[in-house]
Amino acid sequence: MLDVRRLRLLRELAHRGTIAAVAEALAFSASAVSQQLTALEREAGVALLERTGRRVRLTPAAEKLVGHAEAVLARLELAESELAGARRSPAGPLRIGTFPSAARVLIPPALAALAVDCPELEPMVSEVDPAGVGDLLRSGELDVALVHDYDFVPPTAEPGIERQPLFAEAMHLAAPGSAHRQGGSDRLVDYRDQPWILATHGTLCHAMAIRACQAAGFTPRIRHRADDFDTVLALVAAGQGVALVPDLALLAPPPGVRLHRLPMSRRTAVAVREGASGHPAVAAFTSAVKQALPINLGCSHTS
Repeated sequence: MLDVRRLRLLRELAHRGTIAAVAEALAFSASAVSQQLTALEREAGVALLERTGRRVRLTPAAEKLVGHAEAVLARLELAESELAGARRSPAGPLRIGTFPSAARVLIPPALAALAVDCPELEPMVSEVDPAGVGDLLRSGELDVALVHDYDFVPPTAEPGIERQPLFAEAMHLAAPGSAHRQGGSDRLVDYRDQPWILATHGTLCHAMAIRACQAAGFTPRIRHRADDFDTVLALVAAGQGVALVPDLALLAPPPGVRLHRLPMSRRTAVAVREGASGHPAVAAFTSAVKQALPINLGCSHTS
């Protein structure tokens, strides 16, 4: 019989690429991970890893086994969700991942609602970039997360991860100037000579801005890098450049910022491990987030 815990390690190796990365993510030593994978090879009766010096590569048999492991782990998540549903109410820790603008606008009222509706639940929030959510969910560091994607950075299917769409919001070009001032353009190419304020390299927001500008025929000249949209808008108001911002960041924009709605969208979804979407705690959190959506947000709901 194959050990489920060892299958999880093999699945993590397939996603993370190295034994060292698996060990760091799961708080094991590298030698412990190696020993467990060696034991899994004995259980399987076939070679699962090809070792070349310090590097390892999954064999074709291991790649097939990872597919089965995904199905087994998803089934176990479903079983745990059904068992949790038999209890009186959601209880215990719920590790929540979120991106900054949702953390500021949606998470506080959602947590307040959960405190009333599910008093035995213990929500624990961490700000994370959506690009790293899959690994955090699979390793168990998160139970549920709010993630987003953009028109120019669509979501990629990740094995073992489910996404439930929540809402979509428009993107805007934020430029210095009075909100009542006439003029301005909603074409990105008209801002090609302006300094730009982008998120830090490696984030989805950074990739979105770069690709949107490249699609308009230019590469933005980056002056500032900031991930917090309040900071971005303050820099725009100070005449430091232009930026792309979503509806969620514009509930109270500062004076000195002109906004031009663009034919672009950002979409937010709830991400969980496959099989866990029906878990009562996840369902309660998702419902609370939906109730927390501001009426004046200007979003078009997708579910």
